Amino acid sequence: MSERAPRIHPTAIVEPGAVLGPGTAVWDSVHVRSGACIGRDCIIGEKTYVAYDVHIGDLCKVNANVYLCAGVTLLDGVMVAAHTVFTNDLLPRATDPDLAALQTSAPTEATLATRVGRGATIGANCTIGPGVVLGDFCMVGMGSVVTTDVPPHALVLGNPARLHGVVCRCGEVVARAVAGAVPNGEHACRCGRRVAWPTVP
Repeated sequence: MSERAPRIHPTAIVEPGAVLGPGTAVWDSVHVRSGACIGRDCIIGEKTYVAYDVHIGDLCKVNANVYLCAGVTLLDGVMVAAHTVFTNDLLPRATDPDLAALQTSAPTEATLATRVGRGATIGANCTIGPGVVLGDFCMVGMGSVVTTDVPPHALVLGNPARLHGVVCRCGEVVARAVAGAVPNGEHACRCGRRVAWPTVP
């Protein structure tokens, strides 16, 4: 096997039709559904579930026990820490309104897509609500519940997640929010980079 071929643990399930990029590692008890697409040099941690139309870019780290439901897109360089759960159903019910039959598990008009921008970090034990956009290089603190879009470079924390600061590409906090707002302008990081706030897409 080529050194650049994907590495798949013997206990992992990678269904036919799933695409794995070169150098990607899929660890034990992972389940990757048909139609999922994972880029190059990614790490998919143990016991993670990757649904059938999930798209994961290059150089992503998805830690253990992460649930990536249908409709999730992770762009390049995203980190998703352990036990994070993505959701996609705006109107979740087990059955029809008359309790006569199970609802379909296939996507419907209530199934919303979620997009995580380049270089973003999602901390451990987070819940990401349906239909949100997490901006490039944002950071979601551990245990947070994200119910609305997160701007690029924003640091959000809590339940529901709220703005607490601005982070550099390197991960350092360069400005803190006061009363829910960050001063406008450029904020210098000790790494030498500068981050403009509000960010420009």
